[in-house]
Amino acid sequence: MKIDRLIGILSVLLQEERVTAPKLAEKFEVSRRTINRDIEDLCKAGIPIRTEQGAGGGICIMEGYRMDRTLLTSKDMQVILAGLRSLDSVSGSHYYSQLMEKIKTGSSGFVSGRDSILIDLSSWYKNSLAPKIEMIQAAIEERRLFSFLYYSPRGESRRKIEPYYLIFKWSSWYVWGWCCEREDFRLFKLNRMDRAEITGGRYEARAVPAPDLSNERIFPGKIKVRAVFEPKMRWRLVEEFGPSCFEVQEDGKLLFQCEYTDEEHMIQWFLTFRDRVEVLEPDEIRRELLRIAESVTRMYEEKSGSDIRG
Repeated sequence: MKIDRLIGILSVLLQEERVTAPKLAEKFEVSRRTINRDIEDLCKAGIPIRTEQGAGGGICIMEGYRMDRTLLTSKDMQVILAGLRSLDSVSGSHYYSQLMEKIKTGSSGFVSGRDSILIDLSSWYKNSLAPKIEMIQAAIEERRLFSFLYYSPRGESRRKIEPYYLIFKWSSWYVWGWCCEREDFRLFKLNRMDRAEITGGRYEARAVPAPDLSNERIFPGKIKVRAVFEPKMRWRLVEEFGPSCFEVQEDGKLLFQCEYTDEEHMIQWFLTFRDRVEVLEPDEIRRELLRIAESVTRMYEEKSGSDIRG
């Protein structure tokens, strides 16, 4: 892409005193004529570039345009590269890795030391996530409608949206867009999508409100919870809610108190602790956990009985 190449050329000029057109052409795998046109475009954009002919000549940024040789500090560069690596971890192409190379061009002495920030956003679902992310990015750039089969607690439905933002939140990827079926902006989780495709239709960009991603907005309603955990579960409580979420009782057990926003998710969470937690309140959650335990018991008893009879 031309804009990427222009950024790369500018990065080289900011890092080096001067560089020749043949060297730039070789670096960006284009012709010398293309490099000359790119230099003209940078000049039109207001970058004061000077070219010098003959031995020792080349292309450079005019003195006085900047006080320092770079717009970024070493720390700035490390943070930018860490962010690009994180995006590259879920990319289905080589775009971000190529962009990193362009930014680092001529800065090997400037970016010093080992990387101190490593971010991997791919999770267990990289093989299925990367194509969706790439497809949604293309749909957003081209203003194309995006269609998919969506699985939600209410059932399955075919959705068609005008995509506007890709969002990473709550350890998952989402797309924010205008839902043609609901005629309103909606947030869709990528892991719940199947049979995703870009349709032939295009759309005119709307005035898009920034998505409200506060927990109160996405998970409305609060449920006050009290539960007692076995001491062995301290590590999970600390990991998921912090060390101040419980009080150690005289018998060593952990009294846990918090406000939950999603009843279904809360019940699923408690079940992962098996018999190492007792919910004290609310009563309806206690009753639901009992119902689930009895149902599971019956299922396995009936299965065991049929196995014996068989």
